[in-house]
Amino acid sequence: MDVLLTVVVPVYAVEGYLYQCLESLRAGLTAEENALVEVIAVDDASPDACGAMLDGYAARHGDLRVLHLPGNVGLGPARNAGLAEARGAYVWFVDSDDWLPSGSVRAVLERLRETEPDVLLVDHLRVHENGRLQTDASSPLLAGPVDLARLLGVQHTAWNRVMRREFLAEHELRFPAGWYEDVPFSNPVLIAAERLDVLNRVCYHYRVGRFGAITATRSDRHFEAFEQWDRLHAWLAAAGVAPALRVRMFSLMISHLLVVAGNESRVHPSRRRAYFRRIAALYRRHRPAGYLPPAGTPGLKHRLVAANSYTMYAALRTGYRVAGLRRRPTERTPAVSPEVPAPPRAVQSASLR
Repeated sequence: MDVLLTVVVPVYAVEGYLYQCLESLRAGLTAEENALVEVIAVDDASPDACGAMLDGYAARHGDLRVLHLPGNVGLGPARNAGLAEARGAYVWFVDSDDWLPSGSVRAVLERLRETEPDVLLVDHLRVHENGRLQTDASSPLLAGPVDLARLLGVQHTAWNRVMRREFLAEHELRFPAGWYEDVPFSNPVLIAAERLDVLNRVCYHYRVGRFGAITATRSDRHFEAFEQWDRLHAWLAAAGVAPALRVRMFSLMISHLLVVAGNESRVHPSRRRAYFRRIAALYRRHRPAGYLPPAGTPGLKHRLVAANSYTMYAALRTGYRVAGLRRRPTERTPAVSPEVPAPPRAVQSASLR
């Protein structure tokens, strides 16, 4: 039986989470479904016991392929290494500190056979360190008819999209090195897809706030986001992407970088001014014709970037943080019941070209 789905799991310094991830990948599958799935774990020269854990798991279960890299290459190249070994018609990148809720792989297999898309988007839940499950702010964009401009607003990660392997090869889509490697990969994946489908069902649990995670680490490496967005804009120009989509991507870029700039867990306060200046430079470099800032507070922030006015941005940010602290005792972030993470919902799929 041909392999339908390859799950690639890059592994680095996650020994406390690794078994949960691996166990979730085949949980509840029938023998026939198991035969349709292969799992490739890429040991990115992990400094802890992950390499030995992977070998032991493969020896006990016999349904895991382990690739040991001779040196640490980072998340993007590690994913590429797993992709190069994949045999499945489709590939799904799953991070080794996350896991799949029960029934996810079965639901994905069924949808892939039903619609045969180039790319299948799936929903996810954010999982906090205290176990609380939370719907992502971009998840509502998955509802309704397939619309590329809207779906570009879904969180741009590798793990919420399942991709036809030959489609990736045809368009030479691979991950670059460095942090924020998802930016110049996940967006072109959607734009280049002729058949884009949505499975509006929670199929992924994304762990947030984990110690050691990139999104919870203060570092100047967050400045690497600018190079990744430059890469994306070079791809947009070379691919001749429609002006309306370039405007959409530009707006999403500025919003994303402002989130990073304002995140205490990523950019040190002493480096925030420099980060803001880099956003302003990127704004001037890539601003497309016909671009108008969004409405409301987000639009105000975009205008401050356009004016390179860090002083006003800092004052606005401080004001909103103070207001947020005052509301915090009486407001709680809506949570999702762990007993019912998300029911499947009917959606439409369509060819985008």
